[in-house]
Amino acid sequence: MALDIDFLPLELEELPALAKRKKKAGFRFVQMLCVTTQDGIDLQYSFMKEASLENYTIRGVRPGTKVPSVTETYISAFVFENEAHDLFGVEIEGNLLDFGGNFYKLSEREPMTIISPAQKAAREKAVQEKAAGEEAAGEEAVGEEAVLEKAVASGEQQKAAEANDAKEEASPQEAPGLEKADRTAEANDAKEEVRLQEAPSLGLEEQAAEANDAKEGA
Repeated sequence: MALDIDFLPLELEELPALAKRKKKAGFRFVQMLCVTTQDGIDLQYSFMKEASLENYTIRGVRPGTKVPSVTETYISAFVFENEAHDLFGVEIEGNLLDFGGNFYKLSEREPMTIISPAQKAAREKAVQEKAAGEEAAGEEAVGEEAVLEKAVASGEQQKAAEANDAKEEASPQEAPGLEKADRTAEANDAKEEVRLQEAPSLGLEEQAAEANDAKEGA
């Protein structure tokens, strides 16, 4: 029968409630695993039911951080919690069978947190490679942003050029209308000038007609 294995993240404060849920659901406690990392101690809790194996990891537990015990729910966890304390320096709070740092007879405290020069060099190299990768990613992002800004600027210039072209195309179409208006204005001016020239002669003719009327009346 194949195992169905899951690896899931877990926050420190969620641990007690998780243990109770797993107990209620019929899971048994398998182990508590500790791993020394660059960011602290990773704690992995494993629960199993039939063919389902679920692993929950709390990452980067720093020195001085209080980790709640799960021995109230799973008493068998006391072994792992004492090991975590003695070998990795993890401070477990509420262990029902706490050996007070004497679970193992050790010549050196927290031996699993000591790293060799080779391990230290490997970790430093990993940190440098990570930083270089993040820097390269940042430069790439900046480059892409510059290209995008340039493309936007080019697009705006193209739109401005198209607007100018459209304006120039519209200008010749407006010219005939302006020409017609000019011709109409010139015609009106000429008509007004003729009317003004005709006005004096019309006045003389009117005076002559009045004189004839007066003569006939006499």
